[in-house]
Amino acid sequence: MAESNKRKWKISDLWTLLRNGVAAIFTGNLLLRINAGKYFIHIAYTFLLCWILIFQSLMAENVLNKVEKNKAKLNELEIIYADKTFEVASMSRRSAVAKRLKDLGSDVGEPTEQAIILE
Repeated sequence: MAESNKRKWKISDLWTLLRNGVAAIFTGNLLLRINAGKYFIHIAYTFLLCWILIFQSLMAENVLNKVEKNKAKLNELEIIYADKTFEVASMSRRSAVAKRLKDLGSDVGEPTEQAIILE
């Protein structure tokens, strides 16, 4: 008989619970109603962990942003390096060296005779 006297949940009870919960939020009694005083440390710890998680994700986002910027700079520097390498290679050709020497007014040029081999 004890089981038959128990009240069972109905859909209308959910509406009443929701209405009372919203009213408690607006009056400022929600924490008192759910007896959050004895769980305050747990709630504060949970908020601290959530804050640390958000802060850590922001720091990771900042690091990834720096990596993207540095990749762009590195790509630009690789292009400049390839251009400079090409310039150096073109300057070391024989014809380019001879032309630069002629422009500078030097008498040094291509040899006209064979080298003398000493025995």
